[in-house]
Amino acid sequence: MGAGSVGSDPNLSASMATLVTFHAHPDDEAIGVGGTVLRAVAAGHRVVLVVATSGEEGEVEDGFLTSGESLGDRRREETLRAASLLGVARVEFLGYRDSGMMGAESNAHPDAFWQAEVEQAAHRLAAILMEETADVVTFYDANGGYGHPDHIQVHRVGARAAEVAGTPRVYESTINRDRVAALAEAAVAAGLEGWDEDEEGSFDDLGLPEDELTTVVDVSGHVERKRQAMAAHASQIAEGSWWLQLPDDVFRVAFGEEWFARRKPVFEGGDLERSLFADGS
Repeated sequence: MGAGSVGSDPNLSASMATLVTFHAHPDDEAIGVGGTVLRAVAAGHRVVLVVATSGEEGEVEDGFLTSGESLGDRRREETLRAASLLGVARVEFLGYRDSGMMGAESNAHPDAFWQAEVEQAAHRLAAILMEETADVVTFYDANGGYGHPDHIQVHRVGARAAEVAGTPRVYESTINRDRVAALAEAAVAAGLEGWDEDEEGSFDDLGLPEDELTTVVDVSGHVERKRQAMAAHASQIAEGSWWLQLPDDVFRVAFGEEWFARRKPVFEGGDLERSLFADGS
């Protein structure tokens, strides 16, 4: 179940590599790795986006969808628009159903990604990795960034698929827990609304602590296009959302770096990497 979009010229770079980035729902790619994708494309690499579900359990305001249009249909269309903005060369949907938040009744739907047999789903993803001769694959950390069942399943399926395909460079896309906590502390000190000082420790299940991270990609030069890709997911990220209303300088601070933990090759310590690619591009 695939849909292509215009990407980089395969003849652009003699050292072109292929990055496959695997996500749970439409919009996850723009928020989590949009800048890394843009930077990879700018360097002449090929990027393939694989999305497990169509995001059917997302929330949308009454009247947003047209008559007869499903939220899954709309979110797939939004993904293609965002992918075009990011320069993605190929988009594939695995066709599973959005499982909803942890503990929701939708977790038990027979087509939910949370119910998928990991080995079977991993072989479907591995087939794409092998077809693309992927040099790099990304998926989420073991807790899926914040505990969503589909994100946890992306980790399980992605890790197994990388093993099956023998992909040489494997990364967990994640959130720098310490950086988010510091930003929240600064927001509280500045008196910004929406932050509660009594929520100390509420970031314990978010992403990974900085000392477990191996790689930070500076995407500050691509944040405006990243914002545009996020805005393409209008059913979930409305024009008036706080993300899109952030001043440019604040948005750059919040979204100008993207963080990863390298699984393969094993990270031996030392300075943080600045790229997912072996050539450092």
